[in-house]
Amino acid sequence: MTKTKFTKVFLDEVKKNLLEEKIRLELELEKFAKKNSHVENDYDASFPEYGDEEDENAREVADYTANKPLEISLENTLRDIVKSLKRLEDNTYGFCKYCDNPIEEKRLLARPTSSACVSCKKTLTQEA
Repeated sequence: MTKTKFTKVFLDEVKKNLLEEKIRLELELEKFAKKNSHVENDYDASFPEYGDEEDENAREVADYTANKPLEISLENTLRDIVKSLKRLEDNTYGFCKYCDNPIEEKRLLARPTSSACVSCKKTLTQEA
């Protein structure tokens, strides 16, 4: 299937940027989470061990509580990047998943993981 309408230079640049961001996110996640060996691109925030004193226990809970939402956010972004890389492989990158029309290059440059055109995205966000 040769669906793509974008130049090879543009797609190569997008792929390079997505791969760089993927590596950055993985490194960031590894600072406070362990990779789940059973689920691809899934991490589990580590519960820090500072000691057994009450203030150390409180700090452990506070740090874990702060890291969990960050883990979820980074994982979601990582999943979007992996999906975009898959669409690049399949030559379906840059086409709206709702209307199948091409997504504008400037939208893809601003948000390379976009899977919806501006028109469909506006419709979806107005419904919510």
